[in-house]
Parts: sequence; structure tokens; C-alpha cells
Amino acid sequence: MSGVKNQSLSIHPDELKFQFELEKQICCDLRVSNTTDQHVAFKVKTTSPKKYFVRPNTGVIQPWDSCMIRVTLQAQQDYPPDMQCKDKFLLQSTKVAPETDIDELPQDTFNKDSGRTIEDSKLRVVYIFPQSGSTNAEDGYKSSDSNNKAVQRLRIEKDAAVRQAQQLQRELDTLKRRRSRRNSGFSFKFAIFVALIGIMVGLLLNLSLSSPPPTPGPVPSAPPTDSVPVTAPSTPPTE
Repeated sequence: MSGVKNQSLSIHPDELKFQFELEKQICCDLRVSNTTDQHVAFKVKTTSPKKYFVRPNTGVIQPWDSCMIRVTLQAQQDYPPDMQCKDKFLLQSTKVAPETDIDELPQDTFNKDSGRTIEDSKLRVVYIFPQSGSTNAEDGYKSSDSNNKAVQRLRIEKDAAVRQAQQLQRELDTLKRRRSRRNSGFSFKFAIFVALIGIMVGLLLNLSLSSPPPTPGPVPSAPPTDSVPVTAPSTPPTE
């Protein structure tokens, strides 16, 4: 099995291989060997710290000694797309003083700005199907992949339905605002019309009350009539 080698350490294997299984923790071991006559400190970093558990993630290796690092992949609920993994690991190392204890390492031990010589060894992650029952695992992966696609399609349809509902709600609100403006415009016009009528009626009443009443003319006298003498009826002479 090939490994990674720098000036201070030799790392085996050169990549982290996990026999991927759903809902199960999977381990992969790294052997890190000190190939110098000096003490070497190391630190392991990853791009997905919540996904992996590394012990030990820091340490000091004595000259010509080795250390076993166990990397544990936490239980996963779904298969990764196409069983491809983009996670990466970085193992940094630097030489330290003899008899240096891990608890005595300064915080800037692996900081390149501190002036120390830091060596980086990069490791990639590979997912493989278990050798036993690989057919069932592949079938499970295909089924899970189909389910994932169906769920994704349902999510897309749900989002489209939500957007359509929001659009309909906006159009309904626009129609309500337009109707409200129309009703308010009609009421305003009607109020102006009533006010104008009231003003005209008031003016007419004022005019009728303020005009003087007509003065009566001279009463015409009765035309003169000719006087006729009234005579008493004559009575016959009595015998």
C-alpha cells in the first residue's frame, strides 16, 4: 500500500478509504511514522470537522517511532451523490524540542507565521461499497438515489406552487386596492355633487328672502252713477 512521505513523517495509506454503509460509523486507520532523529509534532485538520472524529488529532512522535491515528466517519443517513466525496484531510508536522509534551505545545506551533518550518501532507477521502453484500449496497444506493431525486422533484414542485400562490395573492391584493380606489373616487364625486346642490339651494333661498315685497298700487274708485229720484208710490184716493 502506497503512502505519503515528507521530510519528517511517513503516512500510510495515502488516502482515507471508507467502506460506506448507511447509519453506521466507519473507521479508517493511518500510521504516521517519524523518519528523523528529532521529535516531530503533528496536527490533523479536515474540511468537514462535524462529519469525522479524529483521535488523536494532535501529538508528538519520538525519533524513529510511529503513531496510529483513527479517523471515524459518523453515521450517515443518505448516500452521497455518485458515491463521490470531496472531503479532504491535512496533516501538518513540525520539529520540536526533545522531550516536548503535547500539552506544552504553544498555540502557534502550526502557524507558518511563527517562523517554524511546517510541512503539509494532504489526504483525500474515498468511499467504497462493502466487499460483502456489495450488490445489496449498490441496490440500496440506487434506490436511495431514486428517492432523493423524487424528493428533490417534489421540493421543486412545492416551491413552484408556493410561488404561484404568492403571485395570485399579490394580484388579488392589487385588485382590492384598485376597487378601493374606485369606490373612494365615486364617494368623493357624489359628496361634491351633493355639496354643490346644497350650495345652489342655499343661494336661491337667500335671494328669495332678501328681495323686497311688491308695493300695492292705488285702489281704483268706483265709477260715478247717475242719481235717480226715488218717488213714493201713489195711493188711490179713498171715497
